[in-house]
Amino acid sequence: GFVAHVASFRDIEVFDIRPLALDIPSIIFRQADLTRLEDAYRQCCDSLSCLHAIEHFGLGRYGDTIDLFGHVKGFETLGRILKPGGTLYFSTPIGPERVDFNACRVFDIRTILNLAKADFELAAFAYVDDAGAYHAEVDLTPERVAGNCGCDYGCGIFEFRKRPMETARS
Repeated sequence: GFVAHVASFRDIEVFDIRPLALDIPSIIFRQADLTRLEDAYRQCCDSLSCLHAIEHFGLGRYGDTIDLFGHVKGFETLGRILKPGGTLYFSTPIGPERVDFNACRVFDIRTILNLAKADFELAAFAYVDDAGAYHAEVDLTPERVAGNCGCDYGCGIFEFRKRPMETARS
């Protein structure tokens, strides 16, 4: 849905490990594994979204290589793709950290914040709780972070800004 909405008013580049059999106007498709993306895409965009994808990286469900650290490698790639000062829109399941067999990872909020801390600053956080209620503009207090905002299988929605080069790792 997100890609279709954006493509209705501008070109959008989409990366997916799965092939796309359709040729859709305004969608530039690249079949790629974001845990192994070539350097040609270094700092190539100022806005990037990774919405409900990283939880699958490295689990082999979509034809990718099984890799315990697939999500880490994928997140590092997101940092390399984005220009300094750029925005990363990122969503993933949140709750007690685990892998739900043949489905996805569920991340402790601390894991996501730790993945981001080298290159990004948190600009905003929202989430959808286990009952489906949306919580906007949430202040991530230490208590909320430690308790995953009370979620067992919620959806964390993060907006990150990439730090300028002199303060970032990549």
